[in-house]
Amino acid sequence: MLTTLKDLRDLLVSLKLTVVLIVFSIILVMAATLDQVNLGVWVVQEKYFRTFVVFWKVGGVSLAVFPGGYSIGGLLLINLLGAHIYRFKWEWRKLGIWFAHAGLILLLIGELLSGLMQQDFTLRLDQGQTKNYSESFRNIELAITDTTDPKFDEVVAIPERPLARLETIQHPKLPFRVVVKTFFPNSTLSMRGPMMGAEAPGIATQGVGPQVIATVKPLTYKEDERNIPSAYIELVGAEGSLGTWLVSPALEEPQTFTAAGRTWKMELRFARHYRPFSLTLLKFSHDRYAGTDIPKNFSSRIRLTTPDGRDDREVLIYMNNPLRYAGLTFYQAGFENNDTTTVLQVVRNPSWLIPYIACGVITLGLLLQFGIHLAGFFTKRRAAA
Repeated sequence: MLTTLKDLRDLLVSLKLTVVLIVFSIILVMAATLDQVNLGVWVVQEKYFRTFVVFWKVGGVSLAVFPGGYSIGGLLLINLLGAHIYRFKWEWRKLGIWFAHAGLILLLIGELLSGLMQQDFTLRLDQGQTKNYSESFRNIELAITDTTDPKFDEVVAIPERPLARLETIQHPKLPFRVVVKTFFPNSTLSMRGPMMGAEAPGIATQGVGPQVIATVKPLTYKEDERNIPSAYIELVGAEGSLGTWLVSPALEEPQTFTAAGRTWKMELRFARHYRPFSLTLLKFSHDRYAGTDIPKNFSSRIRLTTPDGRDDREVLIYMNNPLRYAGLTFYQAGFENNDTTTVLQVVRNPSWLIPYIACGVITLGLLLQFGIHLAGFFTKRRAAA
């Protein structure tokens, strides 16, 4: 038993394992780069790097074919730490190597934390519009809002997972049950044909459903395309069914109805993340090179305000000059509607400083190591002279 544990320790701290893991890393990056053409950046990150095992579908069956980024990175981290504990001996002449390896370890930890903690959102602002929330690019939610009180709205947001599982949701603030009958991860909406009967399957009975029908579409993974989910939702109150509704982000306006003596509106929308501050688009500028339509620069002049009045200032966001505020980073990502709408990418990454610190530690380690060797070289030359 002791021999087996010693062999395992020797394997984990060996230089051979380091070389094998580096080769695996190169293969993983090459495969992910080639597959990016089909899947896009986000899906490639999830499939190859932010996973323990890479799965490929062969004949409709998912097979584990290669270790993922978490496995390779985790083993590299164990290998480096183990080598310093069991193989490397402390010498001041190797101080630079210790610093360089410490920076590399910090870099691996930073990537792990980014994969686990980073969140990405999108914020679209029309000129003059104010928002205190950003939206997820991929995740959706069913928002049911009680609009009876003119002073405030009470919103119940149901996340995507129970919708995709076709669950029945009973929320204490809702006087009815939400029964998910059908859920399409990606779909297209079209007008209902005249030959469809009133009892045709998949046809909603309330709201816009009698005029519109949803058709399932294959999932898209392209960077410039978005999956548009749809669902058929039945609301069931104490006295029976309130009808079946078609909901989708493709529907521009929420659908309204009354239940239990109150007024409601319902919509399937991309998940919102509210913030304790507001952003207003004052002006969007799109500069082009003279005589061409080639973009030279585009920027957004934003007014940032907080309810307590502590912050009320203007900020200019442009390429390579994001706004960092309240743990979020707002990047200029694009524009729409003939330069009247700005698109900001909103990123929350608590560990964003770690890669910069790691690179600084690695650089310091290399400079120290080269400096120590250079000083030793000059010392030997003076002694020989």
